[in-house]
Amino acid sequence: MSEHRLVNGANLPAPAGPYSPAVVFDRLVFVSGQGARDPQTNRMPGDIETQTEQCLRNVGAILDAAGSGLQHVLRCGVFLTDMADFPRMNAVYERMFGAHRPARTTIQAAALPDPALRVEIDCVAYVTRPAHASDTPDAPAL
Repeated sequence: MSEHRLVNGANLPAPAGPYSPAVVFDRLVFVSGQGARDPQTNRMPGDIETQTEQCLRNVGAILDAAGSGLQHVLRCGVFLTDMADFPRMNAVYERMFGAHRPARTTIQAAALPDPALRVEIDCVAYVTRPAHASDTPDAPAL
């Protein structure tokens, strides 16, 4: 029987509500929507380019803790508060993923949880190696 486990860790972005940064089921990892707040400084950049990069860094840190990485992302969801930001977000997204091209949906959202947040990104990826045990101390199988 398959089980799932929660991905948590002291160095990962803290969830803004009652959910896990990610959940692993078999070899799939489902990453919750990530904003642009830097988990080390608790600061949020203002421009769309820097926010997009920080969102993907946050996603990348969570994937790493789960035993994956950006190069193993299968699908992303991108939520923008202004679709006019799409070209600039897209340029950063392309740079961060390089030649890898996961499936993606991009929509304009009326609002995101923080009024300063202009972009949020979630994803589904696959696990390629064991998770970092030190990053998931309270991650029981459910």
